[in-house]
Amino acid sequence: MPARKTSSDRHALVGPASAARWLLLVILLASAYFFYGFLVPLLAAMVIGFASWPLYRRLLKTVDGNRTVAATIAILLVVSFIIVPISLTAIYAVGEVKTWGAWALKANELGAPVPDWLMQVPLAGAWLSSHWDQYVGHPGALGELVQLISGANIGTIYRGILVIGASAFHGILTLLFMLISLFFVYRDGDRIVAQLDVVGGRILPGRWERVSRLVPMTISATVTGMTVIAVGEGIVLGLAYWIAGVPSPVTLGIITGFMALIPGGAPLSFTLVSIYLVARGSFVAGIGLLLWGTVELFVVDKTLRPRLVGGPIKLPFLPTFFGLVGGVKTMGLLGLFVGPVLMALLVAIWREWLLEAQQDT
Repeated sequence: MPARKTSSDRHALVGPASAARWLLLVILLASAYFFYGFLVPLLAAMVIGFASWPLYRRLLKTVDGNRTVAATIAILLVVSFIIVPISLTAIYAVGEVKTWGAWALKANELGAPVPDWLMQVPLAGAWLSSHWDQYVGHPGALGELVQLISGANIGTIYRGILVIGASAFHGILTLLFMLISLFFVYRDGDRIVAQLDVVGGRILPGRWERVSRLVPMTISATVTGMTVIAVGEGIVLGLAYWIAGVPSPVTLGIITGFMALIPGGAPLSFTLVSIYLVARGSFVAGIGLLLWGTVELFVVDKTLRPRLVGGPIKLPFLPTFFGLVGGVKTMGLLGLFVGPVLMALLVAIWREWLLEAQQDT
């Protein structure tokens, strides 16, 4: 039988249930405001945890089910094979970018003549040379171009590059929070999932089981299919750039890895670098790089990608692009992981609703 309302409940302006809902809403909003800075490392930890969960389960069996030991070993492996290589690569790339910035300052001060290799570019050499003269050739031209595009002067941008290490402390704190969150995701993941199943069953009765099982599969497929392949292509093509004698091979390898996240981005990257080599006079290196990139891309698309990219969803181009750009703009480097995953979840939920609507019809 339902509980009887007391006289105080009948005369109250706001009922106890309504008051409890509003209080819960206020607490959630206050929590979101005060703990907003922890959202990015928490999301990154969840993405890494979901993507590596099958490997973690094997590790857990190896240590006889000791979750604390397994979580500790997993964190050490993540630091050794993910965090340390990415950090060293980023530090080296920053040094190369500083060299680019110093050249840009000198070119802006004195002007830079048209490079010989630029005039040798097939079909577009004359057009590129005229634009180089217009935007780079005379003193101050490069600064005017930067001012027109970004609204900042080139000196400000270069000084920003030089002091980029000043924000390293914030990055280290974010990384530390992510590792701490990832440790508890590994150690208490099963209990967290069980509690979410209880609450989710109340929120989405009849649908929660399908949606909740869709989330880890989608995240695993997205992270594995996009990120792992992109990192691999960046490393392989970066080594090819170094062998071919391309300036700043580490930075160009990182750019190629980012471009590989977008369909068609990796072929565009190594094709442009090959054109640069041919125009500079390194005909054999340019043709060899183009052939190597084509073979590598064929092998990845025909053999590795179909095995790695599984799960219930494959993102089309537009959601992938929006996820990358929106993720980087909102969360920085970690947005490369979080943005596509969120878009994948949105697309997965949309397809789930669409399938139910079609079945009902």
